[in-house]
Formats: sequence, structure tokens, C-alpha cells
Amino acid sequence: MVEEPNSEGDDPRGGPRVSFGLLRREVSEPGPTTLWQYVISLLLFLLTVFSCVELGIASKISSLPPEIVTYFTDPNATGPPPDMQLLLPFVESALPVAYGVLAIQLFHEVGHFLAAFPKKVKLSIPFFIPNFTLGTFGAITQFKSILPDRKTMFDISMAGPLAGAALSFSMFFVGLLLSSNPAGASDLVEVPSKLFQGSLLLGLVSRATLGYRAMHAATVAIHPLVIAGWCGLTTSAFNMLPVGCLDGGRALQGAFGKDALFGFGLTTYSLLGLGVLGGPLSLPWGLYVLICQRTPEKPCLNDVSDVGTGRRAALIASVFLVVLTLIPLWDELAEELGVGLVTSF
Repeated sequence: MVEEPNSEGDDPRGGPRVSFGLLRREVSEPGPTTLWQYVISLLLFLLTVFSCVELGIASKISSLPPEIVTYFTDPNATGPPPDMQLLLPFVESALPVAYGVLAIQLFHEVGHFLAAFPKKVKLSIPFFIPNFTLGTFGAITQFKSILPDRKTMFDISMAGPLAGAALSFSMFFVGLLLSSNPAGASDLVEVPSKLFQGSLLLGLVSRATLGYRAMHAATVAIHPLVIAGWCGLTTSAFNMLPVGCLDGGRALQGAFGKDALFGFGLTTYSLLGLGVLGGPLSLPWGLYVLICQRTPEKPCLNDVSDVGTGRRAALIASVFLVVLTLIPLWDELAEELGVGLVTSF
């Protein structure tokens, strides 16, 4: 049941004019997962594990061999590549960050499946997408069943990001508390303070917890949980963008319909293209959405019934927090707030 696209006014009995369609059995009933899908899912998961370990090693940048840091960070570096076996001693110390990022993403997927189970909605196996900056782009999980109504689409779509964000913020905040505890100084890692300028919301929370002196320096000593939580919150925020088949796009389609998704999606693409959302991460995320997640979700069996004011308000509040998370701090504001050491304007 869908709204008639060319109707000129509402039904005289109340509500929009609707049309009904029939689906073939092979369309309405999910097919089995093939062996190749399992193989591809496993390979992508292993690549994601590797990218998460790489993220953990990169978090140790202050203690890595100088020749390796120069090779990967200096575009003008010349000469043969360094011996990558020099990184092996850092793998074990990188595991806490890798475990944290993986746990957040797995918790995200568990949220989807727990919300889908009581609705008897079948989901595909997750296809994790590696990302060497944040550990992972998230996972592509498809609806294999035709959804009964828009409330179901909204609830399942929102369950994953909310679960992942809850665990991410717990790690992030606990990590900040541990970072401000002198007794745990041996567990801390030094990271450039400019990294905290990547998010208006997370930078302000870090500044409020660690204090001006700690944040207004060239490097900041933080617990690995801060890195895992920061990456998890950023990934959750990107997946809640109201565009395409991302969780945020599905939730918006469920709450406001496909026409609203088109307008919000166009705005999101524009903000990503201009680098307003996510800063240097905006280009890879925009390409990821265009390549893998640009197609809106299929209509529900009942694609007309309203989801209610409460769900719409929850979505609006979530998008507002997403924007605050993905907007970076510009230099003047960062200097005024003491978030990172700004040397020039």
C-alpha cells in the first residue's frame, strides 16, 4: 500500500489516496544466503580486523620508528620503503584499540538483529567495510524480508546506531576519566592535539573533562579507550546521515517518506562535497555512500501509515547530534576554546 504519486488531493474519506500492488512470491520471500556471500563476508571481516589493528598501530604514532612515520606522512619522502617488520612489536599494544572498534561495530549489528527478531524480519549477514582511518565504514546489512510498515523500518534502522553510539560514548567518556587519572599514566598514548579539532561536540567534551592545560598543547596523553570511542562515535554519526540506504537514510524514509529522503540526501551530498561534515573524512565517506549505499530502501507493505510524533522527534534530535559530531572546529574557535594548539590562522 503506497501513496498515489499523481493524486490531486486527499481521499474524501480522510488521509492520502493510496494504491495497492501485488508482489510475486520470489520477491516477497527472502532467498537463502549463498556460499559466495559467506565467503565475501568473511574476507571483508578479516580485512576490517586488519584495518582496526592498523588504526591501533597508528595511534602509537609518537613511539613508532621515525622512518616509518616519515614514509607514510611525508608526501615528499624519497628512497626505498622501510622494513615493515619494525611494526611487529607494536601489534600487541595496538590490540586494545582494535578490540574496542570491533566491539562497537559488532554491538551495532547486534542492535539491528535484536530489533528485527520480534518483528520477524530477516536480515542479511553483515558485510563489514574496512577503513584505515576509523577502522571501519560500518557494515552493509540488507533487509531480506519486505518490511510490514514504516515503524518497523524506523525501529530496526535506529537500533544499530543507538546501540553502537551508546557503547562508543561509554568507552569515550571512561577513557577520558582514565586519561585524567595520574595513576594510569603508563597506559596512556600521546596523540597530536589537533585530532580533537575534528569534532565540535567530542572536542568540547574532551576539553571539559581533561581541562585547558592538557588540551592546549602539541600532544595530549589519552587512554586507548578514547580513540576507540571517538572512532566508534564518528562511524555511528556517519552511518546516521540521512542519505541513501544508510541507517539514517532508512530511518528518515520511515519517518518522513521517500520524497523527504531525496531532499535531505541532496543536502547531505552537498555538505560532504564541501567538507562541512567530517572534514578530511568527507570525501571517502561520500564516495562510499555513492558506490555502496546510494539506493533508497524498498517501500514497505504498508508504506502509508504514520510513525508518530515521538519517532520523528527522536530522529530530528539524532540528526542534530550527528551534525555536532561531524562538524570540525575551525582554527579561531579551537584556539579560543583551547582545543588543540593552533600555531597560525
